Amino acid sequence: MEDLNRTVPKLPIPGKRNILITSALPYVNNVPHLGNIIGCVLSADVFARYCRLRGYNAIYICGTDEYGTATETKAMEENSTPKQICDKYHAIHKEVYDWFNISFDEFGRTSSPQQTEVCQTIFKKLLENNWLSENTMQQLYCDTCERFLADRLVEGNCPTEGCNYDSARGDQCENCGKLLNPTELINPRCKQCKNAPRIRDTNHLFLELPLLKDKLNLRTRCSMFGLMLPIGYVSITSCYTPDWEKWWKNPENVELYQFMGKDNVPFHTVMFPSTLLGTGENWTLMKTISVTEYLNYEAGKFSKSKGVGVFGNDAKDTNIPVEVWRYYLLTNRPEVSDTLFTWSDLQAKSNNELLNNLGNFINRVLSFLAKPPGSGYGSVIPDAPDAGSHPLTNKLAEEVGKYVEQYLEAMEKVKLKQGLKTAMSISSEGNAYLQESQFWRLYKEDLPSCSIVVKTSLGLVYLLACLLEPFMPSFSVEVFKQLNLPPEQASLCDEKGDMDKAKRPWEILPAGHKIGTPEPLFKELKIEEVEDYRKKFAGSQADRLEREEAGKAAKLAEELKKKATVGGKKQQAKKLAGEAKSRGTVEQEISITRLDIRVGLIKKAQKHPDAESLYVEEIDLGEGDCRTVVSGLVKYIPLEEMQNRKVCVLCNLKPANMRGIKSEAMVLAASSSDHTKVELVDPPQSAVVGERVTFPGFEGEPDDVLNPKKKVWETLQVDLQSNSDLVACYKDIPLTTSAGVCKVASISNGSIR
Repeated sequence: MEDLNRTVPKLPIPGKRNILITSALPYVNNVPHLGNIIGCVLSADVFARYCRLRGYNAIYICGTDEYGTATETKAMEENSTPKQICDKYHAIHKEVYDWFNISFDEFGRTSSPQQTEVCQTIFKKLLENNWLSENTMQQLYCDTCERFLADRLVEGNCPTEGCNYDSARGDQCENCGKLLNPTELINPRCKQCKNAPRIRDTNHLFLELPLLKDKLNLRTRCSMFGLMLPIGYVSITSCYTPDWEKWWKNPENVELYQFMGKDNVPFHTVMFPSTLLGTGENWTLMKTISVTEYLNYEAGKFSKSKGVGVFGNDAKDTNIPVEVWRYYLLTNRPEVSDTLFTWSDLQAKSNNELLNNLGNFINRVLSFLAKPPGSGYGSVIPDAPDAGSHPLTNKLAEEVGKYVEQYLEAMEKVKLKQGLKTAMSISSEGNAYLQESQFWRLYKEDLPSCSIVVKTSLGLVYLLACLLEPFMPSFSVEVFKQLNLPPEQASLCDEKGDMDKAKRPWEILPAGHKIGTPEPLFKELKIEEVEDYRKKFAGSQADRLEREEAGKAAKLAEELKKKATVGGKKQQAKKLAGEAKSRGTVEQEISITRLDIRVGLIKKAQKHPDAESLYVEEIDLGEGDCRTVVSGLVKYIPLEEMQNRKVCVLCNLKPANMRGIKSEAMVLAASSSDHTKVELVDPPQSAVVGERVTFPGFEGEPDDVLNPKKKVWETLQVDLQSNSDLVACYKDIPLTTSAGVCKVASISNGSIR
């Protein structure tokens, strides 16, 4: 394991593999969420750690991207200057990445003087080499703000067929991922003043990609891109060492690996190399690109701009250890297609794979060795001279050798998830080996064979600590501590650069070595904890803050009430408590918990006798008698599909007379954006009739009857929609029953009413 506290910068070494690793530079417009972390910095960290353990000369460069409209937009939101935003969020990012044990060689900033110097040098060379041209383009202009609007200062409806997301940015739709031009947006609006901008001509500099096509060896048609210089990697490396050109202008001796999410691919595969090639200099260009799809959150999507999902500081504030977070994210790394973060899956993998498999194997081996003589080995590793002729051990060694070869092959190809899965298979083999050998019996009946099993198993413990160090470094440090070995001894190669020792695990640790004190490496993650976290991190960051403020207000009111009772000043306390409660009034007025939505079963449906467009349904809501409900669904849903069907029903609207029939509730349905298609919101088939539909993270009792004058339903309804996964949601929080979430059949991003 390499010393990351070294003060002398590393430079390429002739004759060695010199590997330059970068991960996409995160914007400083919020705290990074788990999708950001697995998408770039964590994945690159795993590969960097692997390279160091293999003895490669590797450096890992990253930093915060502090220029551009993402910073400007955030500054406007927080009423700060861009510099204040950059300083604040750079520190937050650094703190989060430190907690996640991200082993940067340099984590810098694009607001450095070096960035300016490198950028201007490259710009001048592009200009001298005639790769830049000035052209007129159309751009949105806000008359209210009196300015041209950069991409991220515009929002509108996504023009992509089937998407129509209403908060697409001017550069990219966060929902479908498509890159956009601001002028393509439907119904664009200025993000600052919310007014509609107009199109005006403006002059811009362009990098002539069509002319650079042959140099870049593009296989697809190029077009001109507005001049963007994604060269923060270069300038941050120049902060790391003044000899940065030995890394970046040395393609014969340096391999460049770049890690990013799929939305960054065009900039790194076209813009970045084209910019470098245009200078005419001998730059180190990308050898390998490692791209992730999206990690989604529960029933919705992670969103840094909207504050949805679990963020780095959230993970830090839980009682879940960092190695569990790293392990879960890496087993869920979206390498081929989008993957889904769920709290129940996190719990299952923590308990089944880390606690019961990996932790169980290591603890069994070390605890048995640590037992006093007569029942164990007094913490001293025994000799095992005949291990090579022990059939069961030889069989294990053969399997482990194959797994290590597969691990190395996967890691060299940057198939990190496969590498992790393979390493964990060795732990499973170890558990099976212990069981089949029945070492506890061998200790009494065949001590030499028991010593072989124990010494071999200890070799596997060491091997696992090395193989898993890139994925869970703090876990490996703890295992080495319990082995009474310095963590710097971790390695994935010998002096020859190979891993032959894995084929003879009984030779890995020397006889006579005394281990440290064994302790459990993982603890059980209980379902109660998981449910608490699910509720705590439901909704957006704004929703959570709202709930927190309401909770503080309620707590303050209660404390004041108690003080008044003790001091005999009830009137004063009542006044203060009322003031405190008023702080929570906003949350109370808009809380989704005021709606009484239940699972109902349509027992009978028929057409309204006096209205062709209306159905009349008799719906069982678990109250004994059915309620009569009138719904305007005739033109959308055939009568036969309305029979004997479970539905979601809003039960506390004030009853209304509809063409002579009193409607006592409302069936929830989703409609498409053009209102040509309507579908019922379906609870799971196994949901209990009469049970209340809940929204994780929101608690409270519903109103008996919603007051029409207060417009509670009208206020809340605008945030009820079906998401891209067809899940019915309120502000990205799924409508949830005891049997699962409620969904629609095919309408995505539809309005629910």
